[in-house]
Amino acid sequence: MSDSPAAQPQAATPPPLVINIQYIKDLSFEVPGAPAVYTTLRSAPRVDINLDVQGRRVQEGQNVFEVTLAIRAEATEATTNGGKGPGARVFLAELSYSGVFTLNNVPENTVEPVLLVECPRILFPFARNILSEITRDGGFPPVLLQPIDFLALWQSRRQQAAAAAAATPKV
Repeated sequence: MSDSPAAQPQAATPPPLVINIQYIKDLSFEVPGAPAVYTTLRSAPRVDINLDVQGRRVQEGQNVFEVTLAIRAEATEATTNGGKGPGARVFLAELSYSGVFTLNNVPENTVEPVLLVECPRILFPFARNILSEITRDGGFPPVLLQPIDFLALWQSRRQQAAAAAAATPKV
């Protein structure tokens, strides 16, 4: 045996992105018109989806972050009053699905896109499944979310923030 550097055990380089845990942070499913809605609903309800991604550092000075994918699905009857107004709410599903991620040796200028693009890509299939199952278990056809382009969502958010900053008067 020799004491050459090649013979010494090397410490493994940690991966740049580590998923520590994923979990349901908050889940709500409401059917305000139950049980009547199950007998009076004549057509598939209209489902409006609102999605948001938030990321925050868990503890100052560490590279551990919580990323939350917030999804709100609100279903309403097609129309009421002869098509002149929105229909009654059929159901409301709200899901906050989170993950705790550790970033190792990630350059500072790429932390935001990793947190708001790559991490949601990891969380999305699980959140999609939960939303689908909760609406099905609630007595309705499952809400099946289409794949989401988180890169385009992040870029749009950055453009809106830049436009808002440019529109703010300088004092």
